[in-house]
Amino acid sequence: MRDLEQVREVVRLVGRVLGSEVVGVYPHGSGVLGGLRPASDLDVLVVTRRRMNGPERRALLDGLLTVSGPGGPGGPRPVELTVVVHSEVRPWRFPPTADFLYGEWLREEFTASGPPAPEPMPDLALLITTALSGGHPLSGPPPARVVDPVPPADLARASVAGLPDLLAELDGDTRNVVLTLARVWTTLATGEIRPKDAAADWALPRLPPALRPVLEHARELYLTRHYSEETWSGELRARVRPYADAVLAEIGRLAPG
Repeated sequence: MRDLEQVREVVRLVGRVLGSEVVGVYPHGSGVLGGLRPASDLDVLVVTRRRMNGPERRALLDGLLTVSGPGGPGGPRPVELTVVVHSEVRPWRFPPTADFLYGEWLREEFTASGPPAPEPMPDLALLITTALSGGHPLSGPPPARVVDPVPPADLARASVAGLPDLLAELDGDTRNVVLTLARVWTTLATGEIRPKDAAADWALPRLPPALRPVLEHARELYLTRHYSEETWSGELRARVRPYADAVLAEIGRLAPG
């Protein structure tokens, strides 16, 4: 119930700031794919009729800084909120431009420099695909009436577009990077976006046996632990980079040219 009320608070905030300019608000991410886990964000996609102006950006950011939390036992979940103008995604084109993106990992940057500006966001292909798979709105019409399906080729392109930035976080955000690499591999091989634990289940038997404990441990952390409770033994830590290299080699064989 706490998670549901936090989502409702996000929807109310969007309605207060943007009013009739909102076409629809849709869940995506873990809440749609397989259920929220201890460290999951609340992932929300907002489709609007036009770009936001400066005061609207400021008001939305200020509200999200209040509604979103760092996560952890007993606290509010992190909110990841993406706003896209309807004409950016219907008709579909790649990469679309996000009008506004808030994530808890960006809190310090936004606090120092102000609200986010529009920028190209290949990941919108993944967000829209998961929102469509969920099929239900938080407000507005069903997502299939608002956004077009993403072609498989663009889903593949979006899956690999963020790899350089992802790999830069391998040491500091190990659990998430290990699991996301497995999910990229799974998506390229199957055409499906699976929950992180299900992607790990698919990838594990395809890994060299010596590297499986890395992914097994990341999967267990995902299912049972907040980020503040994450630990890695020295032995496992030493295998993280070889694991990443092995999965990247598989991704490279499947990635679009």
